[in-house]
Amino acid sequence: MTSGGYDPDKDPQNPGGYPPPQGGYPPPPQGNYPPPEQGGYPPPGNYPPPPQGNYPPPPAFGESPMPTQLSVGTAIGYAFNKFKDNALVWVGIVLIAAIIQGVLNFVLSSDNFVLGLIFSVIVGVVALLIQAALVRGALHEVDGIKPAFGSFFQFGNVVSVVIAGVLVGIATSIGFVLLIIPGLVITFFTWWTFQFVIDRGDEPIPAIKASAQAIASNGGTLFVLALALVGINIVGALLFVVGLLASIPITIIAGTYAYRVTVRGRVA
Repeated sequence: MTSGGYDPDKDPQNPGGYPPPQGGYPPPPQGNYPPPEQGGYPPPGNYPPPPQGNYPPPPAFGESPMPTQLSVGTAIGYAFNKFKDNALVWVGIVLIAAIIQGVLNFVLSSDNFVLGLIFSVIVGVVALLIQAALVRGALHEVDGIKPAFGSFFQFGNVVSVVIAGVLVGIATSIGFVLLIIPGLVITFFTWWTFQFVIDRGDEPIPAIKASAQAIASNGGTLFVLALALVGINIVGALLFVVGLLASIPITIIAGTYAYRVTVRGRVA
């Protein structure tokens, strides 16, 4: 036992029986520390709000920044890449459409004037719906969605589609009777009628007007694009018609891409 009555052998905190250090540990240094500055750190969880401002939302996954200008080469290249990435579906839908049209033209034929007129109307309506389905598929492509077969028929405003198609068809026919050139002009300026009906839900006449106004806003570039797309389809037809299975989707996607850029929609 050490002096002072401390027995290191009996100290539970010192099982080894080591003697305590001589002199102990020095006390902590004394001093007057300055108080924290006024307005110091805020208490936990009480942080100031972030700065306010009108920042644009980030693009959704899979979307690209929208081009500010339309380029003919970019539109065709974009359409080719989209077709290449989903070629089986596009070739399949065009092939199915061609078979349906061929079967209807063969089956719904009659020498009777009334029946012939009725059958012609039926075939015409089916052709309009097929065209609308291809536009719907192209809209999916520019929205960054690979369309499956069922995706081509995801439009509910069928009546507006048919009425818009009939109005455009009547106007174009009258134009072609008037020395052809007026018909070409009408065809050009009503190019995006189905896009406005299907994509924006416009009624037929507003859709026709919107198409004409949008195309007039960039008529020169769009005219060159239209000529290029006609040329692509001519080449497709010359390749034993099989080339149309690729040229038709490419031209529809390119035209819809141009629509998106012109009306300032998002392009994916």
